[in-house]
Amino acid sequence: METLILVIHVLAALALVGLVLLQQGKGADVGAAFGSGASGSLFGASGSANFLSRTTAILAVVFFLTSLGLTYISSQKKTDSKGVLTQPVQDKSLPAQIPSGAPSAPAKSAPAADPGSKSGDVPK
Repeated sequence: METLILVIHVLAALALVGLVLLQQGKGADVGAAFGSGASGSLFGASGSANFLSRTTAILAVVFFLTSLGLTYISSQKKTDSKGVLTQPVQDKSLPAQIPSGAPSAPAKSAPAADPGSKSGDVPK
């Protein structure tokens, strides 16, 4: 059900954007958008403007209702996790001491260079 409402919501949003972009402003001539013979068009001289504005209003209502429907559906879902802040804190303290049975390897250090030696890397 949620997927169906979401598909209708996206289609209504895309159609709404397209219809708003097709419409001209109040001051624009209707004939400029549909050619010079707008009075002979399918909807008549002012019929196309009324058709587009009515369709836009219907799509706006559909978009609004699907938004409310999706909000209602998402609020009714039950979740097991209530978030990070409400979970109990787990004790992750370090152990009291390192077990003595484990052999410890001596740390190997780099051999110290003799400052008095003459090597090819040292400039003279």
